[in-house]
Amino acid sequence: MPLLYDIGKLTVGTTLRLGWRPRVEGLEHLPRHGGAILAGNHLSVADEVFLGCLTPRHVTFWAKAEYFTGRGPSGWLSRRIVAGMGAIRVERAGGRAALTALDVAVPVLRAGGLVAIYPEGTRSPDGRLYRGRVGMTRLARDADVPIIPVGVLGTAEVLPVDARLPRRHPVTLRFGPPIPVAGRVTGPRDIRTITDEVMAAIQRLTDQEYVPRYAPPRPARVAGRGEGEA
Repeated sequence: MPLLYDIGKLTVGTTLRLGWRPRVEGLEHLPRHGGAILAGNHLSVADEVFLGCLTPRHVTFWAKAEYFTGRGPSGWLSRRIVAGMGAIRVERAGGRAALTALDVAVPVLRAGGLVAIYPEGTRSPDGRLYRGRVGMTRLARDADVPIIPVGVLGTAEVLPVDARLPRRHPVTLRFGPPIPVAGRVTGPRDIRTITDEVMAAIQRLTDQEYVPRYAPPRPARVAGRGEGEA
């Protein structure tokens, strides 16, 4: 586990546990060793903080490319932080550049790491759960790892969109049973079927209303840190 990540879990993690008393359920579904994709619903930027701090193993997240290329003192600091946390660089422009993030995640998973993905592709605009994107399942197939559904509740109230400071509100993090992918994909239809299976498992963990279409993109003015979009 990267040193900076350890420091973050000790400092930020302790603050979260003491200040919010989050509830964690289903940790028995998280393997002690071996690679897996953690696929969660996405309500707030606080999702990544709670998931990273409350998961006993190191979790690799995505970070937008700008955090790796900034200049000046603040740019140097952001580069040190994302590198020290073991983040994967993602290009938000789309196309082949964006797909490179998935390619980079394959060796991380094959080496036994955990990679977090938010298959909706963006934060939910209204608290509902939207259709998942299939890149998550393609990544699981290529890396030969299972997908573990994750449901988070309460983070939208802790850190709403455009909020400057976090608020006190109960938070629950739930891990579901792993969903195997190996040997199940013979064509595009199977990839879609497994993706829908993962989204159904997330919905059972969160009891969110499910919307069978992709979430609308967020306005540019609130676009922020890079996400595990797939």
